Amino acid sequence: MATESLRRVGVLTAGGDCPGLNAVIRAFVKTAEAHYDWEIVGILDGFEGLCVPDGMRPLTGVDVRGILTLGGTILGTSNRGNPFAYRTMIDGEEQVVDRSPEVVERLKQKGIGALVVIGGDGSMRIGLRFGELGVPIVGVPKTIDNDLAATDVTFGFDTAVSTATDAIDRLRSTAEAHHRVMIVEVMGRDAGWLALESGLAGGGNVILIPEIPFRLERVAHAIEERSKRGRTYSIVVVAEGAHPAGGEPITQRIGPDGFPRLGGVGVWLADELGQRIKHEVRATVLGHTQRGGTPTPFDRVLATRLGCAAAWLVGQGDFGKMVAVRGSEIVPVEIAEAVRTSKRVPPGGERVQTARYIGVSFGD
Repeated sequence: MATESLRRVGVLTAGGDCPGLNAVIRAFVKTAEAHYDWEIVGILDGFEGLCVPDGMRPLTGVDVRGILTLGGTILGTSNRGNPFAYRTMIDGEEQVVDRSPEVVERLKQKGIGALVVIGGDGSMRIGLRFGELGVPIVGVPKTIDNDLAATDVTFGFDTAVSTATDAIDRLRSTAEAHHRVMIVEVMGRDAGWLALESGLAGGGNVILIPEIPFRLERVAHAIEERSKRGRTYSIVVVAEGAHPAGGEPITQRIGPDGFPRLGGVGVWLADELGQRIKHEVRATVLGHTQRGGTPTPFDRVLATRLGCAAAWLVGQGDFGKMVAVRGSEIVPVEIAEAVRTSKRVPPGGERVQTARYIGVSFGD
């Protein structure tokens, strides 16, 4: 697709927030200003900004000064506001309506000839659908869960692992002082990469992930065996989506988007283990602390590379693609490929085997 007539490009950040979002925005804007004659338009609060009249703002080099190290996103984000299934009140009742035609028309009226979507699996799926409606789309992968199959790694993951590892390091000292079992619940709905990596980095003794259903008696046995060897404490790292064999993940509630909100497995596990072992058991839920804060140097560099690559894709008119990490290079991949399947932890993979070799229990 020729881009000589392209004058305005929209950029949005959608889904859960993630360290490095601002670094992507900064790199895209700086690359665009240096090499292309575009006006960059920031879409506010994810796809929600496309559904309201005042949901956009101009983005210039001045706007992105000093944001490389900032967590969050200057554009705001939301995991609601899917234009294809938009929840709205009609005659006093909440209804789900398709507002995508309205969004496509608004993009035309604003003269936005291409849209850059920075988001995870759900955001990429929405972007793909807009692409099918004729909107030129370029995607940038973002998730602390690291579960997008088309890319080796996503920005934000390294920072989340560092945050979780730091928490585990801090909890280890209090666990050892009080001779307790400390359970650390981290994020990870369907994929256990964050629990696995932070558990390995933090010296976790038990790591529980969604891909390997656990048995309470096996978890208790691993802790008791450590006690017999003179270990007076244990660290258990559990992903929010981990679940016992034959059971389901712990659901706190159903969110406004109709999807279950996972969480609570750490507290549940503490109660169950407390009835089976002699040690005191305490649970800590890291929650959204894993999403916030300053991105690590690795994530700043990766986000910058991805933002720059996204600008080049737009400039080449190579739409319907997502920038991805393959080995040491940034390459374009089809968005359809990116959302075809999720990247889960292989139960027999090298990382899991490494953990088993050094004595980590997965409760199976």
